[in-house]
Amino acid sequence: MKSLSNEVVLRPRFQHQLNTPKEVVLASFEKIKKPPFLVKRIDDHLFIKFQQDLRTFWTPELHLELHDMDNNSCRINGLFGPSPTLWTFFMFLHFGVATLFIVIGIWAYSNWTLDKPIGLQTGMLVILVVVWGLLYAFGRKGRKKGEPQMKELYSFMSEVINL
Repeated sequence: MKSLSNEVVLRPRFQHQLNTPKEVVLASFEKIKKPPFLVKRIDDHLFIKFQQDLRTFWTPELHLELHDMDNNSCRINGLFGPSPTLWTFFMFLHFGVATLFIVIGIWAYSNWTLDKPIGLQTGMLVILVVVWGLLYAFGRKGRKKGEPQMKELYSFMSEVINL
């Protein structure tokens, strides 16, 4: 079995194989009520979060997907990530910066081919690179802040499935 490494990556993933039927594992998560964790089940997917009063901007969530291997075993695929709202917001910002970079780059190339000055466009491109760097640094800071809670989620999951 692969265990969770100490390295925090963007959206850490793991996989475990259990000698327990999928429905038994799903039922064990459904019946457990252990604060501060909230477990939500949708079909073969489990979403484990912290209670609202313990959530911060960087609080991670754990998404588990269970697959049948045969009648007596299953595979769990786990994925840590930020709240879907935060993830969507960050992707929107990155997409916006990339789109502006392409548009301004085309504008700069057009002016360059027409022998017009490109100082304004070059300055804007540099600013966009700095903005992207700040977004990256902000994301790294958030991952570091969310690491202790990520480990708590993993420990809770391990305790429930007896890893």
